[in-house]
Amino acid sequence: MLPRLLEFERAMRSAGIPVSVSESIDALKALEHIPLESKDSVRSALATTMVKSQSHRPTFDLLFDLYLGAGRGSVTSITDEVEDPEAAGQDLMDELVDTLATGDDAALAALARRAVSALGRVRSSPTGDWFSQYQVLQGMELNIALGRALRRTGVEGDAPLEDRLRREEFEARLERFREMVLMETRRRVAETRGAEAVARYAVRPRPEDLDFLSATSNEIKELRRAIRPLARKLASRVAMKRRRSNRGGLDMRRTVRRSLSTGGVPFDTAFRHRAPHRPELFVLCDISGSVSRFARFALMLVHALSAQFTKVRSFAFIDTLDEVTRLFEHEDFVTAVDRMNSEANVTWLDGHSDYGTSIEKFLKNHGKDLGPRSTVLILGDARNNYRATKDHALQEIARRARHVYWLNPEPVADWDTGDSAASEYAVHVDKMVEIRNLRGLEDFIAYEL
Repeated sequence: MLPRLLEFERAMRSAGIPVSVSESIDALKALEHIPLESKDSVRSALATTMVKSQSHRPTFDLLFDLYLGAGRGSVTSITDEVEDPEAAGQDLMDELVDTLATGDDAALAALARRAVSALGRVRSSPTGDWFSQYQVLQGMELNIALGRALRRTGVEGDAPLEDRLRREEFEARLERFREMVLMETRRRVAETRGAEAVARYAVRPRPEDLDFLSATSNEIKELRRAIRPLARKLASRVAMKRRRSNRGGLDMRRTVRRSLSTGGVPFDTAFRHRAPHRPELFVLCDISGSVSRFARFALMLVHALSAQFTKVRSFAFIDTLDEVTRLFEHEDFVTAVDRMNSEANVTWLDGHSDYGTSIEKFLKNHGKDLGPRSTVLILGDARNNYRATKDHALQEIARRARHVYWLNPEPVADWDTGDSAASEYAVHVDKMVEIRNLRGLEDFIAYEL
């Protein structure tokens, strides 16, 4: 048990879930007070002591089933060879119809194991040790099974409330069956290839670790859900940093005066107070193509923290630049960013990124507003479509502003390849930083702004 538990902890850390030594000790102590033969009790005890965020729970459950789930190494791993997969699929579908009607989860789990044994092995696998959830579900034709189960109970699909509730109940049971099949296929592969091999492809990155440029549409939805709690956490971090930075040097006169009553023991220190520094923020976002995802999320996060700045002014561009601050004045920041994509006047020629023209226009129209309290944030990949970089404009912006930062969503290895002008611009800014996910964006804002 202990070696597997240690493997499980290492896998959690590799997946980005922080597990401290003290939490590991707490987990072991918790296991002393529960029946180890009860999988659910072990799962609950470990989750209570190791999982600190609800967003970590799906990854915890997946890894628990791989490393500590019931049945590892059991005889259920033996695969039943079937001569006629189509007939086997029909027989299993008949069983599924009966089981859906009873709602017995134990029977569903047993059926999932038999289904994976009969239909799950990937025949094209040279070693024969890969199993496919898709192959099982396709062979059992779940939609047909659901329809038959509903007809058996008299549900026609557009009947009264009771029928609709029954349909939802059956659909929920079918979804549980899908999950059982998925976990069983993963367990079979874990027994032959090792849990680490399954974890490498099965553990999904947390929303804050998803790459902006390669995220799927479903992952983008996860990012949007993650932005609000992340903004709240980041606001607290930035506010704490500001409070600490407001403390100046030691004030000797006040310190001596404070310590007179105690004769200097203890020594009661007093510090000077600095004037709080809340910068003016100017944000320039390239909203063309795939980098628009990155710019949108960065802009959402910045505006969610607007209370930490004297003011925030936002500008969007593709081949020309338009100020979009007005969209954020009376709108929720998520809604405002969505409106920006349709309402901003950012194209005047061919709709391909032109950093040189856009930066030059910002300097011409808004350069007079820059000063020693101004921080300029440029969001984009610096791919200029082989147009003139006009980096002299960026140089002048950097001269007028307190700080200029460039956040680039591309890997550093891709900078200066093709039409990228990253180095030409980087020499004029305080930092050009690779920012590929929400975690990197959070760290940059917390430490630099």
